[in-house]
Amino acid sequence: MNKTFNIKTLGCKVNQYESEAIEEIFKKRGFEKREENADIYVINTCTVTNMSDRKSRQTISRARRENKDAIIAVIGCYSQVKADEVKEIEGVDIILGSRNKEEVVDLCVKFIEDQIKTENVEDFTKKESIEDLEISKQSDMTRAYIKIQDGCNMYCSYCLIPYARGNIASRDLVSIINEAKRLRDNGYKEIVLTGIHVASYGKDFDIKISLIDVIEHIAKIDGIERIRLSSMEPRHITKDFLERMKACKKACDHFHLSLQSGSDEILKLMNRKYDTKLYKKKVDLIREVFPNAGITTDIIVGFPNETEKNHEETKEFIKDIKFSKIHLFKYSKRDGTKASTMKNQVNGNVKKRRSKELSEIEKENTKDFLKKQIGKTLSVLFETKTELKGFKSGYSTNYLRVHTKDDVKVNDIRNVKIISYKEDYLIGEVF
Repeated sequence: MNKTFNIKTLGCKVNQYESEAIEEIFKKRGFEKREENADIYVINTCTVTNMSDRKSRQTISRARRENKDAIIAVIGCYSQVKADEVKEIEGVDIILGSRNKEEVVDLCVKFIEDQIKTENVEDFTKKESIEDLEISKQSDMTRAYIKIQDGCNMYCSYCLIPYARGNIASRDLVSIINEAKRLRDNGYKEIVLTGIHVASYGKDFDIKISLIDVIEHIAKIDGIERIRLSSMEPRHITKDFLERMKACKKACDHFHLSLQSGSDEILKLMNRKYDTKLYKKKVDLIREVFPNAGITTDIIVGFPNETEKNHEETKEFIKDIKFSKIHLFKYSKRDGTKASTMKNQVNGNVKKRRSKELSEIEKENTKDFLKKQIGKTLSVLFETKTELKGFKSGYSTNYLRVHTKDDVKVNDIRNVKIISYKEDYLIGEVF
């Protein structure tokens, strides 16, 4: 039996989590991970943009070139929405979709035995179930991700994810708690709750349960010191949610609130379910309960029909909100989405110029937020040595990188008094 494997992962944190869970299954079955010339390659694909599709195809072809005799298994979002396209790629032996990834190890073993190719991409348009993937250890030494939810029902006009991942599906709370305890036992102090649309957790259950219940249950686990959330939509932020978060004393004061545009006209074209007035209200709520919260976001630059007026509205809105960090993406057509067929696609040079203008505002906002930290004491989870000679660094609860020359160990949580800042990080003293 072929005994070495490698997993190539494209895309989001959910994909990364799933790949690490599959890696554990391989190892439990007696396989050994090998970075090059492996006997089995699993490519966990992404389809969020046309470029993601291309990168997925390139990764598949590269794996075949590394070992022409290897078993090639393609799984994930790209194979879910474009299985026929994957079948045309030379050398692919196994094709799975987005929600049956746990089968890949058994199918690889089966292929070794009978050399029969497999395609199992099920239509889960109406299916609301989550695969039984779990982990006990991750590549990150200090921060561990737990996937608590999959799927999305939002159908934004630029996005294929609901078609690639299906409807929302939540993970059993007991399974989540058990995984958190295993991760605690392996030394992890910070848990990041992740999913495709994490704020929708529990909405597919018959019982009344939500994201805040998950946070509160994990907070009761001794040894877990921090709980961090992945991206959320602003609509799900309420005063009750925030106050319960604060009361559990382990929730990080960092919120990645998806925005995408600061223009109500563009938000409507995107089929987002909020406007800038609601967004601002939710940010004010966060800062009322967590005064020093880091608030980060994503913005798509140059969406179809975005005028100079719309762009100026976005500029003024991000100046007003003062995000601690913004991830900027130039709009890229995604075949199969409503946005790809819209008239008035924005010229590439215009997108580049607008992106640069937003980036300059973001730099000023980040600098202002860093400056406000001087004199404050932040709790920092130290991770690693840095590129700065003689320093070690980690992240504060509000997700700022903090450097110190003091003697700290990896996975230490220490209070640090901030004494200065640089372009995108803080410097402090441990006490």
